[in-house]
Amino acid sequence: MKPSRRRVIINTDAKNEADDQFAIVHGLLSPTFDLRGLIPAHFGTHRSDRSMEESREEIDLLLELTELTGQVPVANGATTGIPDEQTPLDSPGARLIIEESKLASKGDPLFVSFLGPLTDMASAILLDPELVHRDVIVIWIGGRGYSGYAADHRMEFNLSNDIHAANVVFGSGITVWQVTSDVYTKVSVSYAELEEKIGAAGALGKYLVEQLIEWNATYHGEPIESRSLGDSPAISLMLYPQSGNFRTRPAPRFGVDGWYLPGTDNPIQVCEQVDVRFLLEDMFAKIRRFARQRSTS
Repeated sequence: MKPSRRRVIINTDAKNEADDQFAIVHGLLSPTFDLRGLIPAHFGTHRSDRSMEESREEIDLLLELTELTGQVPVANGATTGIPDEQTPLDSPGARLIIEESKLASKGDPLFVSFLGPLTDMASAILLDPELVHRDVIVIWIGGRGYSGYAADHRMEFNLSNDIHAANVVFGSGITVWQVTSDVYTKVSVSYAELEEKIGAAGALGKYLVEQLIEWNATYHGEPIESRSLGDSPAISLMLYPQSGNFRTRPAPRFGVDGWYLPGTDNPIQVCEQVDVRFLLEDMFAKIRRFARQRSTS
């Protein structure tokens, strides 16, 4: 019998920015997801010495706003990146990935989406090397594009927070779907669009819009009235994998400066395009439906 729901774990540096929140809520409100757990992730020490804990607090708040507190397991991830490519950081999050991977099968794989660094996936692989032979699909929002477009030459943020972890995962042979920065930065929404689509969608919609505007006002260094929901492709690709166009590439390594180096020959899937209309409209519709159901209950 084919499964009616997709087995999913979401690993998220939820308080790093203002886009994880939309991806988490989209996942929580998607009925075809059998959400096996949320894993709060660190996001380095650029703005906080307790980034994983701040991600945990944000996840707890979103569960409260969606009235799902206690109904979705939350397992904390590591508080920092791994120290090298041989040493895992044991955590409840890494252990959750290991245990759920043992339940996966060819017809019912486990999807693990990473909206931040790959620390907890690398640790899980180092703790249990047999994991790479199970039916697990790793989706990572991270790394710069392969297309050669002129772009920001700073190191891609999610990669910068744990290059060792990225090298462990990409070199392991596990199935990887990578969504690079030239793709995930093209999911922009404007303040006007957000206000029109979900501004009246109860406390949940109000919070999502306000925290995004507040983040821009605090951290964005130039005039702006939009933000890319760059983590959301991970959710839409799990909802409908054909909503992305993929190209098969040999897995690279990552240099200390974040650029690609020759790696192993094991293939990875690189997403070169996502269906942004489907992604945004499905998410907005589910947020409005949630608010409507609560207002009439």
